[in-house]
Amino acid sequence: MSSVLAVVVFFVALLLIVMIHEGGHYLTARRFDFRILEYFVGFGPRLFSFRRGEVEYGVKAIPLGGYVKIAGMNPFENDVPEGDEHRAYGAKPVWQRATVILAGPMSHFLVAGILFSILAITVGDGHAAKVADVDPKIGASASPAAEAGLLPGDLIVRFGDIESPDQTAIGEWMAAHPGESIAIVVDRDGQPVELTATPVYDSTLEKYRIGIQMGPVPRPVLSGIGHGFAQVGELTVESAKGIARAFGPSGATRMFTLLTTDEPRNDGDVSSVIGVGSMVGNMGAEGDWAYVVFIFAYVTLFIGLINLIPLPPLDGGHVAILFLEKIRGHTIDMRKVVPVSAAVLVILGFFSISAMILDVWKPIPTGP
Repeated sequence: MSSVLAVVVFFVALLLIVMIHEGGHYLTARRFDFRILEYFVGFGPRLFSFRRGEVEYGVKAIPLGGYVKIAGMNPFENDVPEGDEHRAYGAKPVWQRATVILAGPMSHFLVAGILFSILAITVGDGHAAKVADVDPKIGASASPAAEAGLLPGDLIVRFGDIESPDQTAIGEWMAAHPGESIAIVVDRDGQPVELTATPVYDSTLEKYRIGIQMGPVPRPVLSGIGHGFAQVGELTVESAKGIARAFGPSGATRMFTLLTTDEPRNDGDVSSVIGVGSMVGNMGAEGDWAYVVFIFAYVTLFIGLINLIPLPPLDGGHVAILFLEKIRGHTIDMRKVVPVSAAVLVILGFFSISAMILDVWKPIPTGP
């Protein structure tokens, strides 16, 4: 049940992100007095709608996105109400049009930053070294941590010559000083306690250990917010590199190879909503809801980044066109851009459908 619930919550949350994305367009368009005609979630046949003021709000049958319809934005439709010509899309300054377009994808980065911050504040990470558990033995011998008197809940404030170490620093110190005795100071219920432990070689893990398990440590609010939005920056750079690989020549070749041969997939391959949904279901079944939230935040960020690719019909493409108009000093006929938009949609469709097929046919391995 947790698995099913996790998947349902994940996809409902994605639909909510669509509404927030379009809400970004909508609110900034309202702020600059654009003439808004429609605000819909979904595409295809209209399920229901209502009109409030001059805007029609509603839901359509295919929940794969949404849109805000601004008068004058569709080059094939004369939809500017008489008397509202000054409120049409093309009548507004370039900077206002660009702000309206960018408000949608930028909302993804804001939501991702908020979610990462909440996780850092409530669940935490490895920025501090707090003992979650102490192994009683390593192999046939008592563990050095147990012999030294380390206890669950101890916060390591000095490890060797490292003050306030994070969890990564502790592992790196032991790797650099194999088998050396370690002076350790822990904060135990607000009091400093000095201990000494000498790592032993764990033949199973093939490394020196003292026998402690460390868990995430919640961050203070301001630190958590800073860390959450720093993660947005780090993951944006990482995702941009991944997008360049996935949609570049090597990515296309890899996709074609996977579709036409028995080549197995690996965890670096592109996945679709089916693969991500399966991963979320597995995490939900294990009760790891923090990871479900992390995956959702990352997917939210990733979708926002995809939307910023400077090719029409994506939001980034509209901004690129506005930039070109500003440089050239005249308006670009959007009807001439339609073939480019169609080609981009075909490419995106190929990768999306191919990834869905592979997620069903060749699921990415999730275990050892």
